[in-house]
Amino acid sequence: MVRDSGARVARRSLLKATGGLIAATPALAAAQSVAPIAKSIAAQPDLTGRLARYMALARDQKLPAKVMQDAKHRILDTIGAIISGATLPPGEVTAKYTRAQGGTAEASVLGTNIRTTATNAAFANGMFAHADETDDFDPVTKAHPGCVTVPAALALAELQNSTGAEFISAVTLGYDLCCRFLKALDADLVRAIYRSAEGTSATFGAMAAAASLARFDETRMRYALSYAAQQTSGLWSWQRDEDHIEKAFDFSGMGSRNGAQAVTMVQAGFTGVMDVLDGDKNAITALSAKPQPEEMVAELGSRFYISETAIKVFSVGYPIQAPLDAFLALRKEHKLTPGNVKAVVVRLPADGAGIVNNSAMPDVNVQHLIAVALIDGTVSFEMSHSRERMDDPAVLAVRSRVQLIADKSLVDPEAPRSALVEVTVADGKVVKHFTKYPPGTKENPLDEATVNKKVHGLIAPVISAARADTVIERAATLETQKSMRDLIALMTLRN
Repeated sequence: MVRDSGARVARRSLLKATGGLIAATPALAAAQSVAPIAKSIAAQPDLTGRLARYMALARDQKLPAKVMQDAKHRILDTIGAIISGATLPPGEVTAKYTRAQGGTAEASVLGTNIRTTATNAAFANGMFAHADETDDFDPVTKAHPGCVTVPAALALAELQNSTGAEFISAVTLGYDLCCRFLKALDADLVRAIYRSAEGTSATFGAMAAAASLARFDETRMRYALSYAAQQTSGLWSWQRDEDHIEKAFDFSGMGSRNGAQAVTMVQAGFTGVMDVLDGDKNAITALSAKPQPEEMVAELGSRFYISETAIKVFSVGYPIQAPLDAFLALRKEHKLTPGNVKAVVVRLPADGAGIVNNSAMPDVNVQHLIAVALIDGTVSFEMSHSRERMDDPAVLAVRSRVQLIADKSLVDPEAPRSALVEVTVADGKVVKHFTKYPPGTKENPLDEATVNKKVHGLIAPVISAARADTVIERAATLETQKSMRDLIALMTLRN
């Protein structure tokens, strides 16, 4: 096969130009604000180049104070999901598998004493992070950015001995690409062809966080984007998973591994396609019937998706957050008990209703969890995962009174995960509560004390209460931490 010499020269010139540009920028980039970065990326003629340049420069821009705080909350929340997930069945089988893989001791698996390659560690921590329904969620795109970006970032941060400030910037970038890729494809269209929106977006988020910590220049960012695109996968068949293991792989383990692998491959010298997002047969047009490629770069540096995701109050599927909030409000106000409740009707937007309707998994079954909430007055971490409780005659008796309705009138792009709950009490009276924005959303955010309390309850049983206190304290000042290795060591069982 004869290759065109002109194309070869053009490629070599582009490599030289972009590599040289970024190599000269670190000192300058540290002082750049959003405006100069925006001006710099606008000069790039191609979409892949604009995004790659932003990715290379973003690690040195100063984040707004609120974005910084939001990032620290979501990092801590994901740490809680990872460490608690290590003790659940998906975590246990993942730990066994990862230990058997061996590998160079580059990075740690939280909640265990395992050290392995960065790619293996990213995979294991990713599986842990979505071993249940504790991690955060973007209500608009339905992406789960935290459970993929934080595991990949932890692996590369330990490998590179990154600072806390570098870690925050990397995770923030990962959230952006995870959500933006789905915006470019249109998440609803992705699901319409039976692909998993969560799995489709995951690799891009993990890759971006890892590439930031690897301090890639623009050229290597282009390569990493290409390898991320090649590995993009995920099918909506995860809904038939009864054990939350394949779901964890689809939502997080696969993407965390793929993203870390893409970056370590490029570190090792792998080259790739330079224009994967806008060249011939590119990723966006390949994966969407109505591609919107400009969504990849729209408002870059001024809109941060890490401030838009929702932190869960309950460790259950996100469509169940609003129903539980509404039902528990009614339970408290009207002193509801199993003895005085005749019927419960839960109304959800159609897409959410389809996910949580009588699922085989206890933490994704709205009828079951409403029944538990009526009996217990809350839904604890333990009860949301108890299969034994699903067979409890007392729970089944209450569950038979709970009806789920997919309500088209609740479909609202501005409030995509709302819920209306109607309860008929013994005297025939019907009481109602509508939750438009569940606690933990950007419209109804959790304060730091609430996030800390949630995470402490998740991680203290695994790493000890004293260590949990220290982890939470250090997360609050993460931008001042000189080495992520010190924090990561606190979250393992090596010591």
